[in-house]
Amino acid sequence: MRLVSLALILGFWTGDLNLLADDWPQWRGPKRDGVWRETGVVKQLPSKLSFMWRTAIGQGYTGPAVVGNRVYVTDLVRGDESSKAKATERVLCLDSESGKIVWKYEYATAYTLSYPEGPRATPTVHSGKVYSLGAMGDLFCLDAATGKHLWSKSYLKDYGAEVPVWGFSSPALVDGRKLILIAGGSDDRCVLALDKDTGETLWHALTAEEPGYSAPMIIQAGGKRQLIIWNPSGLYGLDPETGKRYWEQEFPIRNGLCLATPIFDLNRQLLFVSAFYDGPLMMRPDAHQPSVSLLWRGKSKSEIETDGLHSLMCTPVFQDEHIYGIDSYGELRCLNAKTGERVWTTLEATGKDRWWNAFLIKHEDRFFICNEQGELITAQLSQKGYRETSRAFLIEPTNPIRRRMVVWSHPAFAQRSVFARNSKEIVRVDLSAGR
Repeated sequence: MRLVSLALILGFWTGDLNLLADDWPQWRGPKRDGVWRETGVVKQLPSKLSFMWRTAIGQGYTGPAVVGNRVYVTDLVRGDESSKAKATERVLCLDSESGKIVWKYEYATAYTLSYPEGPRATPTVHSGKVYSLGAMGDLFCLDAATGKHLWSKSYLKDYGAEVPVWGFSSPALVDGRKLILIAGGSDDRCVLALDKDTGETLWHALTAEEPGYSAPMIIQAGGKRQLIIWNPSGLYGLDPETGKRYWEQEFPIRNGLCLATPIFDLNRQLLFVSAFYDGPLMMRPDAHQPSVSLLWRGKSKSEIETDGLHSLMCTPVFQDEHIYGIDSYGELRCLNAKTGERVWTTLEATGKDRWWNAFLIKHEDRFFICNEQGELITAQLSQKGYRETSRAFLIEPTNPIRRRMVVWSHPAFAQRSVFARNSKEIVRVDLSAGR
């Protein structure tokens, strides 16, 4: 009877796997690819979203990470509003059901960077630990359940790095026992692999005058796992186990503005990056060895007279034979992935101004688009054009940028919900179907 009961229980859970909620444990989701794979999500947004909770937090650009019944996010709190430098950065852990703060870890910091509105890098959560990076290069490994300090490093003191103009923003990547970082350190320490449990350096690689702001990622190509690093000097493929350089593609980036994450199309074996001034670059990895060839690149070095796609913060996406992304002044564009030819552009989902941004998250046959004016949109993107299916207001834009207020924090999509933050609060909105 006990075996029968166990079989029934297992059978029940096996049949219910599609109804289990997913996590969003790091930058751009479980696979760092900007795809939301949960089922049971609304096809169209209601005109007014259903907020499960709202919790006051401090300033920051970091998006949240969600694992199990916990939400992790970082912020900045200034005790003396007259001081623009001295402040406290915090790592916050919230209950995902109630929004209540479970624990917080805080430390003093002094900002010497442009746009000092708080930390930038989304926390990475893995195997009971949370890895948090502050805007001034303070890296912490904390116990995810309690917030207990396990180990920490300073990019400046430990690796000889210098603070980039807009602060450190590259989120940590866990690969096996390794914690991979783009730290920008001196003496071939632009890229580091640390033991994720102890902080011990396992290997270091590359020399670069500045680290840039992009995220590391791992692809499978040429019969090898390759660690892809994009910094202001170029694009690199490294052996993630040793840091050995497989290949490099020179691609100097003006003002260090490489922000968007490199994207890889496994089926078509295409590797793509796009920069604000310097435009797009498409590489084709070799099928048999860890090397690449240049397929095409943009010719324009202008933020205004652009060709192809000149992205800033928006990581583009592959779909079928095309690439979609937000250009330097806000246009959502479609490119032919094989040639770089522009197929169409639109401002329907966005606005038009310098650095205008929106985040694209693929879900089944459509995209969730979070624009910087705090709107959440569902739309279908194809070579035929942009087709919006719903739109609702998600969160107030609170960060001052040029002549406007914006939201520049990437939301998390987990537990059939969207978790979004600005510089005043973090919210959870129910997006489950049939609610």
